[in-house]
Amino acid sequence: MCGIVGLVSKQNVSAELYDALTLLQHRGQDAAGMVTCEDRQLHLQKGKGFVRDVVHAQDILRLRGHYGLGHVRYPTAGTDSAAEAQPLYVNSPYGLCLVHNGNLTNAASLQKELWQKGFRHLNTRSDSEVLLNVFAEELQRVAVGELTPEKLFQAVRQLHPRCKGAYAVIVLIAGYGLLAFRDPYGIRPLSLGVRQNDNATPDYLFASETVALDSLGFQLLDDVAPGEAVFISVDGQMQRQQCAKHPQLSPCLFEFVYLSRPDSIMSKILVYKVRLKLGEYLAEKLLRVWPNHDIDVVMPVPETSRTAAYAMSLRLGLKYREGLVKNHYIGRTFIMPGQAIRRKSVQRKLNAIDLEFQGKNVLLVDDSIVRGTTSKEIIELARAAGAKKVYFASAAPEVVAPNVYGIDMPRASDLIAHGRSVEEIKTLLGADGLIFQDLKDLIAAAREGNPAITRFEDSVFSGDYITGDIDAEYLEALAHARG
Repeated sequence: MCGIVGLVSKQNVSAELYDALTLLQHRGQDAAGMVTCEDRQLHLQKGKGFVRDVVHAQDILRLRGHYGLGHVRYPTAGTDSAAEAQPLYVNSPYGLCLVHNGNLTNAASLQKELWQKGFRHLNTRSDSEVLLNVFAEELQRVAVGELTPEKLFQAVRQLHPRCKGAYAVIVLIAGYGLLAFRDPYGIRPLSLGVRQNDNATPDYLFASETVALDSLGFQLLDDVAPGEAVFISVDGQMQRQQCAKHPQLSPCLFEFVYLSRPDSIMSKILVYKVRLKLGEYLAEKLLRVWPNHDIDVVMPVPETSRTAAYAMSLRLGLKYREGLVKNHYIGRTFIMPGQAIRRKSVQRKLNAIDLEFQGKNVLLVDDSIVRGTTSKEIIELARAAGAKKVYFASAAPEVVAPNVYGIDMPRASDLIAHGRSVEEIKTLLGADGLIFQDLKDLIAAAREGNPAITRFEDSVFSGDYITGDIDAEYLEALAHARG
């Protein structure tokens, strides 16, 4: 679930790329990077850490050019090496830099093929480097004479059958412009915005979430469609073409539950409205399951669950209170590498306001329960603050299967709901009561924003992998690789 941006402008782009990346920081906190192009000269800055830690004022001045890319990394494949920070670069053909959000499910076989047939050496274990070299190889095949948008589209057409899994990609071609494309299912998001200039061609911005467009003064033009490729030349001319044979928009449901900001629009769906509906659906289920409940107050686990918790409190006719205070200088616990780090960070991230807990039966609402680490710690925190009873509600269904499309859920055994009943999970968490959203209601909440979507990517909740190439052997190998 990395964050990617690409900008073509009449002005130097480094400052606005920096701002866009800070707006997408929630999508990745492991590493960050930017590249700009000035007269075919590439200027690159990347490293481990937050955007503010990697790119400084002097770097903004050094990164000259009217088009460029940015990336915030959340590691799901490869290692935590600084070498895997993006953008990634190959010098041939033309000079290519790539940023990628998603995960290739056939990266291992592609890497072997790239070496055996193309003699391409890869310096990291990152699937993004594999993707970059596959694109470079396909572009090399068609790069005879002048480079044209049609040749770029042809390279993408040839890439799609080779690359399996999820990929939202932006490629900088030195001297030519930016090319963006998505996998044929559109699993990971990518939007395109436009900003008009006086008596000049417009500026264009690609971004993982529309919040980056809004804050920089861009109007949402469209999403890059599943399987589509969009090229913006250095002089601001846009061309686009569908490059997949059978595209089907199937966005990831977990984007709406947790990954994205509530003020973003994804696949024409406002994330905030989805979370409101999740709260309403969950309240209806609670009234069916616990008609004689004794809950006194509803509290969100900050921050992603606030919208759903508020909607629940209204439907249940209960007080909404903010009893947990978050330290905003601790990163998002879910996307931190390693269980020990996550557990320690939970203890530092949240503090309870005892007044809101003492002597009360509290319903804590979280966006989801994945490993259970955070939920268990929070329930203990609520009890220590004086809660009489602690009930727990998940705005998402049970997470029962690993994710292979760019979210760090590699092992089924790490997932608290895998192979367990709700009652067993409740006991492990130490809650007095536990309730999960129904998958059909999650799908209904998302589809309400865009009825044209016939299928969502819901594998973590259903175990059904939309690309059709995932089996038990693959999942076992994935779990072993990610350790």
